Amino acid sequence: MYRVVVPDFVLKEIRRISKEDQKLILKKISELEEGRFHGDKPLKGRYKGKYRKRAGNYRIVYLREGELLLITLVRVAHRKEVY
Repeated sequence: MYRVVVPDFVLKEIRRISKEDQKLILKKISELEEGRFHGDKPLKGRYKGKYRKRAGNYRIVYLREGELLLITLVRVAHRKEVY
């Protein structure tokens, strides 16, 4: 099991999203807690070291710190705006 840290600004981003999409995003975050990373892709360029998980038209950008079993959410936004 991983511990997921959700900063306040990420919670604000999630609250602005429709309730239906929020449910999907929360489901994907629970997958991160369980350690299920299938389909997640490492990011390149200035986001190197971070990963993204798809949640419909939204992307969850996170930083995984393996030895600590800690995941910090960096951003949750529509796929057009996230990068």
